[in-house]
Amino acid sequence: MTQQELLNEFLSLPAEAQRQVIDFIAFLRQRYAVVEPASESPDFDLINNSFIGMWSDRQDLADSTTWVRDVRQNEWSKLHG
Repeated sequence: MTQQELLNEFLSLPAEAQRQVIDFIAFLRQRYAVVEPASESPDFDLINNSFIGMWSDRQDLADSTTWVRDVRQNEWSKLHG
C-alpha cells in the first residue's frame, strides 16, 4: 500500500475512527520510542566536588562496617533496653 493509498483510507474513515487511529499512532510512538543512551561522563566534576571525601578525616569511620554495627547496636539498645 502506498502512502497516498494509506492516507486515502484514513480520510475515508469517520471522524471518531480517525481519532482512534491518531491515538493508536501516539501509543505506538510512545511504546517504541528510541531511548537515548546516557552520557558517558557526568555533568558535574566529581573529583573537585567538595561533597566527595568530606568525612575522610574522621577516624571513627575508618572501618565503616564496625561503625554501622556499633551505631545499630547502640540505637537498638536505646529502643529495647
